[in-house]
Amino acid sequence: MFRGEHVHTIDGKGRLSIPAAFRNEILRRSEKPPILTRFKDYLALYPYEDWLEIEQALKSKSKLQPEVQKYTRFVISGSTECPIDSQGRILVPPNLRAHAKLESKVTLAGNLECIEIWDAATYDAGNLDIVENFDSIQRSVDEAPTS
Repeated sequence: MFRGEHVHTIDGKGRLSIPAAFRNEILRRSEKPPILTRFKDYLALYPYEDWLEIEQALKSKSKLQPEVQKYTRFVISGSTECPIDSQGRILVPPNLRAHAKLESKVTLAGNLECIEIWDAATYDAGNLDIVENFDSIQRSVDEAPTS
């Protein structure tokens, strides 16, 4: 499981250092390069086998539903293998950097099966909103069905 948050910088070439604890968990879970993809406001880095589970879950959804088509297209077409180099960094492609507005200060947040990669200011603003609405969010989580 990925836990914790780390603030790093992404350089002009798009190289981003992955914290040792996160790197070790990725390598423990798969020998293949992790997969980087986009979501609404951030990127997510998945160990390869965990990514395959995401693909399988999407394949099981009805292709006749326009929203399923859109979501699958967005997430899958935005995905790419993202090997970790000998210095513990990944190279974030320009199109994904632009999507998540990654320019300098970046927050890496462990979120159970993946590592979320956020522009630090966007991440901080989102957390302020969560804190302000925490009671209602917690009630929604408590009432959500389990899978």
